[in-house]
Amino acid sequence: MGPQGSGKGTQAKLLAEKLGFFHWEMGGILRGMKEYRFANGETVGGIMDKGVYLSDPQILEIIPSRLAQIPPDQGIIFDAIPRRMGQAQFLIKWLNDRGKKNPVTIFINLSREDSLKRLRLRAEIEKRADDTLEGIELRLKQYEEATLPILDYMRAHTKFIEIDGSPSVGEVTREIFGVLGIENT
Repeated sequence: MGPQGSGKGTQAKLLAEKLGFFHWEMGGILRGMKEYRFANGETVGGIMDKGVYLSDPQILEIIPSRLAQIPPDQGIIFDAIPRRMGQAQFLIKWLNDRGKKNPVTIFINLSREDSLKRLRLRAEIEKRADDTLEGIELRLKQYEEATLPILDYMRAHTKFIEIDGSPSVGEVTREIFGVLGIENT
């Protein structure tokens, strides 16, 4: 978990590769389902193009069928989920129901200023449709209002590790691997 631009996606991918876990990258999953239509007629892509988070009911409509495709004995690194309390409660229950009793939350902390700088740079490089200045501001506001409040829930229901996301990618990776007791080779 962490704000946009914190490097959570990069770190999740590196950790999943190192451990041989499935990398559940919520943004990529949603971008792959852009044409999925909800009962109200909205599509995943239409919602994402506005730069807003999908609602809990929308996310919870999508993820159970996707989770069912992952072998039960496969480890999972969740990236960009949970973003709201309903998602956090669903995931903790889902993990507990499958006997995964010791989930770990890695929170990559990054200041709002650093997050904005990184997102502006990413917007210039990747040219993602949702990386407009307005979209970036909207997503950071949503993160602050919806995601930050669930950190206490994650602290209470998982092993919670907070990492400073401001150093280089390699330094953050070394810190995460070190805290988890994973050899970084």
